[in-house]
Order: sequence, then C-alpha cells, then structure tokens
Amino acid sequence: MSAALNPAAARGFLGSGLGIALFSSAVFGLSGSFAKALLESGWSPGAAVTARLTGAALILALPAALALQGRWHQLRDNWVTIALFGLIGVAACQLFYFNAVARLSVGVALLLEYLAPVLIVLWLWIASRKRPRILTFGGTVLSLAGLVLVLDLAGAVKIDVVGVLWGLAAAVCLAIYFFITAKENDSLPPIVLASAGLLVGAVVMWLAGATGLLPMAFSTGDTRLGPWIAPWWAALAGLVTLATVLAYVSGIMAARALGSKVASFVSLTEVLFAVIWAWLLLGELPGPVQLLGGVLIVAGVVLVRLDELRAGAAALAGTAAPLDHANDVEPVP
Repeated sequence: MSAALNPAAARGFLGSGLGIALFSSAVFGLSGSFAKALLESGWSPGAAVTARLTGAALILALPAALALQGRWHQLRDNWVTIALFGLIGVAACQLFYFNAVARLSVGVALLLEYLAPVLIVLWLWIASRKRPRILTFGGTVLSLAGLVLVLDLAGAVKIDVVGVLWGLAAAVCLAIYFFITAKENDSLPPIVLASAGLLVGAVVMWLAGATGLLPMAFSTGDTRLGPWIAPWWAALAGLVTLATVLAYVSGIMAARALGSKVASFVSLTEVLFAVIWAWLLLGELPGPVQLLGGVLIVAGVVLVRLDELRAGAAALAGTAAPLDHANDVEPVP
C-alpha cells in the first residue's frame, strides 16, 4: 500500500475488499444446497465435483484467454501455483466437502471446513514463533468455541464421524487455498488463476474417474430445491455459474485485497449464507445450540477484522510497521 495513500482511501480499499469477500461468501454458500440436491437425486460426490469444475473451466476459458492478451508464458511461469490451486484448493477441497455434505447437514459440513482460518492462525504462529495479537487470538478462540457448539456433541443430533473427518480434510485444503490465492501476483490475473486451476481440477477428477479410483454416478432425475421440483441441469447450472465461476473469481480478488488471514475469517460468513440457503432450498435448519455456535463464529470474524483495521490505521499513521497480511502477528515478549 502506497505511503501516499490517505486513511480515508485506505478504508475505502479495505471496505471494497470486504464487500467482494462477502459477495463471494454468499454465492459460495449456494454450493452445498445445489450439491445436496444433486446427491439426493443419485449423483455421486465425485461426479458432482467433476461436472462443477468442468463446466466452470469451460465458461472461464474465453475470458481468461482474453485477460492473458497473448502472454501465455504467464501460465508456464506460474505452473506450480496453478497446479497446487487446482489439485488442492479446487479438486480435493470440493471433493472432501461434498463427501461431508453427503453425510452431514450443509451447515455442519461447512462449519467443519471453515476450521481453515484457525489452522492458518496456528500455522503462522508455529512458523514465525510469534504470538497473534490479542484480538486475533480472541477471535480464534471464539471461532473454536463456536465450532464445538455447532457439533453439539451432547445433543440429540448424532454426528457422523466419517463425515466429520471429510470436513476436517476439506479444512486443511481450504487453508492451503487461502495461502495460494492471497499471494501477491501481478503477472497472473485472478480470472486466469481461477480458470486454469478449475481446468487442472477437472482433469484430475476425470482421470481419477477413468482409472476407477473415484466412483462416478450421474443422474438425469429431477432435483428438489425448496418447494420446487427442478430438472437436474438447473441445479447443476446454479452450482457451476453462481457457486463456482462467480465464487472463485471474486474469492481470489478478495484474498488478494485482504490477505490470507482476514479473507479466510471473513469467508466464515459463508456458513451463515449456507445455512440460510439450506433452510430456503432444502428445509435444513441447525438447532438452537448450533445457531449459537454460528453467532460465536461471526463474533470471531468481527474481532479479527477489527484487529486488521486497527493495525492498518497504525501503519498509516506511522506508529507501526507496514501491514503484512501474511505474518500479521505480534512478537512474544
């Protein structure tokens, strides 16, 4: 961020990133509902992920090619980032999440996946051996407490252990996704990274299906979305265009604007959007204890966001070192 940027402009920049992050969360939140509608009509998780990634990659191919403007060497120069993004951040993350959705409610599966921000804070703590600032630490604790309530282990609702493990595996992949997308990279436009990563993910899924490593079951039966009976292609179209194309492009833009840690915590609001969508489209609604857990998670998001804004204001005022999104921690005395 330029030193000549005044505080008002900085707040506008951060606010813009926050708005994009919230939009990304809202459309990402639709994925569980559309996916569950397909799964309940006879699709396997692998087939749903493969169709999702393939459709999105095809839609983004032309805009991505135009964004490159003939600079094809950018793909070669960034092949490691693209491969990791496609394999881990796209294919593995979505497959693990869809497997969790097949065994758990959409809200619970997503809350497990969104342990990722906590994993990011813990990893930065271990890697740098610097303690997170107090508000970030408090936000992490609140988020963990919220996740415990969401699982509601003492409640009447029984949690599928295998589903929980799938959700935790998705959390690890999502943490890696945030680190990859938050990396400053002026040579690779967000839409190019999204398109190339989705294409890599789609190729990996097709290969896994062709070799028999991944069950592939498609269905042309109707799906149920709330009070409506919709053809299979309608649910798939929503999954591809809204919950994938728009979600990934806006998510990469938000991560680059806010940094991996803040973007990951703001994206926890996807849980709230997912719960609302699942309630409207699937008739699923978490119990009171689980809803309280969701409130605590949002409170954790607010604390981390306030911590970031305070650090940014201090940096602009010259009372602190320039803000570093990747290592936003304070030294241990």
